[in-house]
Amino acid sequence: MALPGAAGFTGPYLAPGNSFFDFALAAAPEALPAHQAYHSTHPGTHPGTLPDAAPQATTIVALTFRDGLVMAGDRRATMGLAIASREMEKVYPADRMSAIGVAGSAGLALQLVRLFQLELSHYEKIEGAPLSLEGKANRLATLLRANLGLALKGLAAVPLLGGYDNSTARIFSYDVTGGHYEEHDFHAIGSGAVFAKGSLKKLWRANLPQRTAVKVAITALTDAADDDAGTGGVDAARAIWPVVAVVTQDGYQRIDEAKLAGLMEAKR
Repeated sequence: MALPGAAGFTGPYLAPGNSFFDFALAAAPEALPAHQAYHSTHPGTHPGTLPDAAPQATTIVALTFRDGLVMAGDRRATMGLAIASREMEKVYPADRMSAIGVAGSAGLALQLVRLFQLELSHYEKIEGAPLSLEGKANRLATLLRANLGLALKGLAAVPLLGGYDNSTARIFSYDVTGGHYEEHDFHAIGSGAVFAKGSLKKLWRANLPQRTAVKVAITALTDAADDDAGTGGVDAARAIWPVVAVVTQDGYQRIDEAKLAGLMEAKR
C-alpha cells in the first residue's frame, strides 16, 4: 500500500543511495554551488565573466599532536587590495570526528562546507553509522570536482580536511580538480601557506602535547601574517583570534578565545 502523499515522489526521490549530493544533482541541480553560486552572489552577470573583486579567504594550518589533530584558520578576508572582513571563520566541524578548513572564494567556500556537512549527516542517517575518514576524503573530492567549471573561471575554493579515525589523526589536502592527497604531520593552504609551512617545519615534532600544538598553530598563522597581506594575525586590540579547533577521540572541540589569549600570554 502506498504511503500518503508518496504518489508525488518519483525518480530521484525513490532511487536508492546514501549520497545527498547525488540526490541533489538528480533532483535539483540548480541548488548546488556549481550551478548557482556565481549568479546568486553576482546577479545580472554573464557566466563567462568574472567580478572585479570577490572576497578571498586564507590561511589554514593543520598539524597532528600526541592525541589528535589541531586545525586553525586566520580571520581575514580580502577583496582585491581591501580587507573585506576581519572576522571571517574558515574552520568548521565536518562532523563529530573531523574538521574542515577552506581557502579561496569565500562565498563558494562556505557553501562547500555546508554541502559537505549535509552529505556526511545524510550518509550517517541512511547507513546508521558515520562514514570512515577515508570515505569522507573521497566524498569531499567528488564535491570539488563538481565545482571545476567555477574554478576554471577563477572562483575556486580549496579545502583542508582533518580528522580522527581508528585511533589515528590524518590530514588530507586537495587541488581544485578534486585530487586529494594525504599529508603527514602538518600542512597549510592559502596565500600564506608557504610562510606557515616554514614555521610548522621548524616547530612541529612528534608527540606534541595539545597545549603546545595549539601554540604552534597560532605561531604559524602569525608568521604567515607577517609576510602575507591576505593573512590576518592575532588582533589583540579588537580581541580577534584565529579559529582553532582540536579533534581527538572525544570529537571536535573549538578552543575558547579566552584560553587562546592565556596560552599566548604564557608564551611571552
